[in-house]
Amino acid sequence: MQKKQVIKGLLAVSVAAAMFGSVGVQAQTAPAGNAPAAAGAAKLAAADRKAIMDMGMSNMAEVAMGKLAQSKSQNADVKAFADKMIADHGAALTEVQTLAQSKGVTLPTELDAKHKAQSAKLEKMSGADFDKAYAKQGGVAAHKETLAKLKKAEKDTKDADVKAQVTKMIPVVEEHLKHAEQLASGSKGSSGSSGTTGSSHAGM
Repeated sequence: MQKKQVIKGLLAVSVAAAMFGSVGVQAQTAPAGNAPAAAGAAKLAAADRKAIMDMGMSNMAEVAMGKLAQSKSQNADVKAFADKMIADHGAALTEVQTLAQSKGVTLPTELDAKHKAQSAKLEKMSGADFDKAYAKQGGVAAHKETLAKLKKAEKDTKDADVKAQVTKMIPVVEEHLKHAEQLASGSKGSSGSSGTTGSSHAGM
């Protein structure tokens, strides 16, 4: 009898533990992830959502092209510029990802069709041709477009956190643009600094 009672007691404890464990998991996961994010997404204005998406895509594109330049270019200046793009835009991308998560916005995890096509075009080039194209596309044209969109977003955004991230990015992009223009003018193609064809960023 004692054995049966002990077994029954153990079973009762196990069932109770399982029930409490399951309630605990629900309490931890349900409110934390979905409700605040959904509420944040619902409150976010279209301009704020667009700014987050644009910043995410622009930073992702710069990191991708920077890595491509690191692997293909033999020019020390180009490689140094690519290193800076990876470091600065990589850090900015992390910040935008955190911001997006807090606002309930889902960022893309890969480049869009336009950026993939531009990267594929660069990938087919080599030597001085690649350096010149990268300086024009990933450098000058991309940052001109990014800067224009950031300045527009600074006026249009309503959310304080989004506006702060936009404002923080503007001087960084301005610095990159100056650096890119110097790079383009020094690589047998100063005319490249004027073109906006093949711009790197569809968003930002």
